[in-house]
Amino acid sequence: MPTTSIGTHPNDTGRLRLRGHDTLSEIVGELSFTEGFYLLVTGRRPSPAQSKLLDASLLILMDHGLTPSALVARLVSDSNPDDIQIPLAAGALMIGNRFAGTMAGAGRILSEGMAFSGEKSEWARSVVQKFQEAKRRVPGFGHPNYKEKDPRAARLFTVADAAGVKGDYISLLKLLSEAIDTAAGKPITLNVTGALAAVLHEIEFPVDAMRAVAVVGRCAGLVGHVLEERTNPLSPELFAFSESVDYLE
Repeated sequence: MPTTSIGTHPNDTGRLRLRGHDTLSEIVGELSFTEGFYLLVTGRRPSPAQSKLLDASLLILMDHGLTPSALVARLVSDSNPDDIQIPLAAGALMIGNRFAGTMAGAGRILSEGMAFSGEKSEWARSVVQKFQEAKRRVPGFGHPNYKEKDPRAARLFTVADAAGVKGDYISLLKLLSEAIDTAAGKPITLNVTGALAAVLHEIEFPVDAMRAVAVVGRCAGLVGHVLEERTNPLSPELFAFSESVDYLE
């Protein structure tokens, strides 16, 4: 018989459980959303440091202005003004390897690095070489706007330091960053998504769920964009721009 340890079914009216805890007496009114999210994903209650860093990770990508995810959500909202879940879902689909979702790739690389039994500097150089040969960027590095330093990454590291985490993954990421800079002959921006991968590792958040942190945080931000689109729409301007695009035979 199949089983689940996440939560009880709605037809189980005699109890309401989440990860082994009574939802009404031990979860609702007792845990924050961030704490409940961590518990649901990992099966463990977070420590104060883990909760603080997950909260910071959810906030750091909540909004970044008129990003592709925000524009898509606004356009879909214009077509479906009465169903807020539809534009939110559409906008969330934009959180992938190109936009805001590379922390999963960076997280896997850091997992491999932590498991590497030799010198970590040797591992870092091998990672850079592998990506150079494949002519691909290392996930979590480079940014079209931030040059040399991403202040969002720096802020996450500051919060992590203040929270007192061990810092092994953050140190490993910085070592990889140095190897990337050396190979490039210039500073390559350590992106916020790379920082997120290290920080989420520090709090024992599963690699396979790391991108979900960006999705959950960004969906909250998209709510604001969808509501603003109803009172201060951008869609008419976008449609007007589309009329200016020439058709070529």
